Amino acid sequence: MVRGKIEIKKIENVTSRQVTFSKRRSGLFKKAHELSVLCDAQVAAIVFSQNGRLYEFSSSEMEKTIERYGKFSNEYFVPRRPQLQLYLEELKKEMDIMVKKIDLLEVQQRKLMGQGLGSCSVAELQEIDIQIEKSLRIVRSRKAELYADQLGKLKEQERELMNERRRLHEKEIRERLLRPLLPVTLHTEKGEPEGGYRTKHSSEVETDLFIGLPVARP
Repeated sequence: MVRGKIEIKKIENVTSRQVTFSKRRSGLFKKAHELSVLCDAQVAAIVFSQNGRLYEFSSSEMEKTIERYGKFSNEYFVPRRPQLQLYLEELKKEMDIMVKKIDLLEVQQRKLMGQGLGSCSVAELQEIDIQIEKSLRIVRSRKAELYADQLGKLKEQERELMNERRRLHEKEIRERLLRPLLPVTLHTEKGEPEGGYRTKHSSEVETDLFIGLPVARP
């Protein structure tokens, strides 16, 4: 009876997966043993289960097999990969380049500050002059922007103060118009009081009020 072809993919059922792992592991180690005996080969197999448990098989001592594998890998495969020593040397070269760039930037910064100009040529001094002029233009432009912003804020505050002053003035006028008048006493020619309204100042000064044409006085 021919066995059916099994599709190679992960077994979803946990129990079935554990049973299959145990059977296939035993079969793998059996084949490794047969290979070492039949062909007089040095065979080693290392397997970690899904839970992290270690299973191993070796036709001789496992440590010697691993040591031999490491020596073989260094002889045949390491030259094709970046070696650690070469990698460290490349890092050292890059670090030296960065240190030189930092030194040059520090020297240039000191020159821009007016220090160490004795060894500069005319061309270097002209270059420094150009850089300083560019920096000054940038600083002045930024300064002008800040002044413009500050002036705009001050104008806005001035407008708010003027509006507030106008509102207060209008409020004062409305209050004056709505303020009730005080009653005053008007005196006729005979000195008899008549009904009327007197302001605050009219109580201090008497004024004779006549109705009709003015009478000539001797």
